[in-house]
Amino acid sequence: MPALDLAPLFRFVLVRTSHPGNIGSTARAIRTMGFTRLSLVAPHRFPDPEASALAAGADDVLESAPVHDGLVDALAGSTFALGLSARRRGVNLPELSPREGVAQALAAAARGEQVALVFGNERTGLENEELARCHAMVRIPSVEDFSSLNLSQAVQVMAYELRLALLGGELPEAPPLHEEPPADAEQMERFFEHLAQTLDDIDFHKGRTPTTIMLRLRKLFQRAQMSERELRVMHGIFADAQRMAQLAGERGQS
Repeated sequence: MPALDLAPLFRFVLVRTSHPGNIGSTARAIRTMGFTRLSLVAPHRFPDPEASALAAGADDVLESAPVHDGLVDALAGSTFALGLSARRRGVNLPELSPREGVAQALAAAARGEQVALVFGNERTGLENEELARCHAMVRIPSVEDFSSLNLSQAVQVMAYELRLALLGGELPEAPPLHEEPPADAEQMERFFEHLAQTLDDIDFHKGRTPTTIMLRLRKLFQRAQMSERELRVMHGIFADAQRMAQLAGERGQS
């Protein structure tokens, strides 16, 4: 498949955008680079005349942009996600430059996977919980004393890097294919919910806060990129563990 034909596999996800003008500017930014898939998560105002004005003709991008209540819904169908952050966070994720992130994203797209690039709120960026749903974090190397880019500028940087790589026509060498395609973000989120509930049911945390261990487990299982069949096996293991924990509790009460 020619490299440019991979463009439809990429989606740009804006999370909790405050200013509708930034949504329009983002639509313009990605459209000029040959991308059309924009997804919105809980925008403050959309649709809005300011968004349409600053899209400067990229109306097709705005009109086809779905609006979601949460990030998990916006990531449905994607199997690789990059989260953009201006600051180093307390999330144990690989930290990549834009070019490194694009290389990994293109490798995933070359395998036919859908890829999401996720951008947070203008003032606060992505929350740690949102970044934890990504496979890696990208930081644009701006100067330390004035590091914050406008949202649409950050989108433009990533769209440009992707466009440049696609125009080059030489895709990065993809890691070996899985025997089966990896589970998508929505399936992984159900897996993490079941994992968290199982750890509670077997009293794994023993009164300690589960946040840190769950972030580490997210990183571990995201890196594994499990298939749907592998997820079903893990769900079965969790269900048996929950059943045994319930039986043990019933015996203890008798």
